[in-house]
Amino acid sequence: MVKYDDASWHYGGDFPKDLTEENAATHIGMFLVWCINNDLISDELKEISKKDIDDVKSRKMTGSEFLFKICDEKFIDCDLSEFGQKFTNDYYEDSRSKFARKFGEYIRDLADIFNEKAEKNGFEYETLYHVENTWENYDLIAKKLDERFVQWKNFKKK
Repeated sequence: MVKYDDASWHYGGDFPKDLTEENAATHIGMFLVWCINNDLISDELKEISKKDIDDVKSRKMTGSEFLFKICDEKFIDCDLSEFGQKFTNDYYEDSRSKFARKFGEYIRDLADIFNEKAEKNGFEYETLYHVENTWENYDLIAKKLDERFVQWKNFKKK
């Protein structure tokens, strides 16, 4: 089993005291929602959480809520299809992969997008954990994920 991320890794230690534990999962949840929306999740996850997946797709449940309720705060390889695992292995946070070295990795893309958003709006995020868990913000990162996914598929064809 590969554990890509775990909310508990983030809300310990120097995690901002003014934030809830759910803020530690915002970045994980946004990626997970994108995987759900792009049918990159495992058949097992689809089977055990159909209603919750429908709630995510209809935006009644956020990705971080799904992560806490269904995934025990953990984002693991078993949550994804084989194809989803391959993309996530190369992009989620592995700067050692050839793809990530050439195009970027998820956490860096996330930071760039939300730093740019803050700058355009005349403020600065204290940390990435301060990024609001909204569908508007999900839509911002989803565009980048769509772009990276196309780049990744083309990269793998070579």
